[in-house]
Amino acid sequence: MTNIKPLADRVLIEPQPAETKTASGIIIPDTAKEKPLQGTVKAVGPGTKDEEMQVKVGDVVLYGKYAGTEVELDGTKYLIMRQSDVVAVLG
Repeated sequence: MTNIKPLADRVLIEPQPAETKTASGIIIPDTAKEKPLQGTVKAVGPGTKDEEMQVKVGDVVLYGKYAGTEVELDGTKYLIMRQSDVVAVLG
């Protein structure tokens, strides 16, 4: 991965891939796939004087459907978003 360091209270998240099949085995076409709402934190910023970072690298998180800005690095798609757009840490 390219060395990227988010600024302030931002986090870099690698979204989990969208489901390609239903439980019954039906293949879902690309146009009908839901945007994933779960991902793994790959990098975190240092926080701000008003907001301490709650998430850390390796956390699996849930985030809002339209949260973040999509970026592509070395052929992998990531999301950069504010920590406040993360709604929960799993596990």
